[in-house]
Amino acid sequence: MSKKHRCGWCEGDDLYQAYHDNEWGVPVYDDDTLFEFLILETFQAGLSWITVLRKRENFRKAFDNFNYKKIALYKQNKINDLLKDTGIIRNKLKVNATVTNAQAFIKIQEEFGSFSRYIWGFIDGKPIKNTLKDYRNAPANTTLSDTISKDLKKRGFKFVGSTVVYAHMQATGMVNDHEVNCFRYEEV
Repeated sequence: MSKKHRCGWCEGDDLYQAYHDNEWGVPVYDDDTLFEFLILETFQAGLSWITVLRKRENFRKAFDNFNYKKIALYKQNKINDLLKDTGIIRNKLKVNATVTNAQAFIKIQEEFGSFSRYIWGFIDGKPIKNTLKDYRNAPANTTLSDTISKDLKKRGFKFVGSTVVYAHMQATGMVNDHEVNCFRYEEV
């Protein structure tokens, strides 16, 4: 039986491989999942994705299963509890940004009908399919991620620089950056 070729970044770690094989690059159109990835990507800023991925279940528990309606209403006592939670990344600015981002997320839903309609509207709802031979040649950001980042910031979002936005686009399938010889390239 021949081994499936995967993007090189996920090789050697079972959790990374499972994430790669089942989630990364799959187009996501539901707001709940888009919000989860947005929050995880903001916590990842300055860290490795595997660090966040290993704490994902802890984040789910700590942040009410990424329920943005609940998170938008967090008060200071809840934020203080989160900052004591050793299961998550305890960065005060990022924890506060999560509350701010949940509030901004809801405002976008009110304006556009859904966050999905807003974010996918930047690419007319169709994923961008790149042709990377080696994952190391993937850009950290693009003109499009610059544009989305600026718009999110204008709408009150925090920790949504162009690199974070591009990682979000990759994770949620807005852009297919699987290596062309990866078994997932054609599947997503």
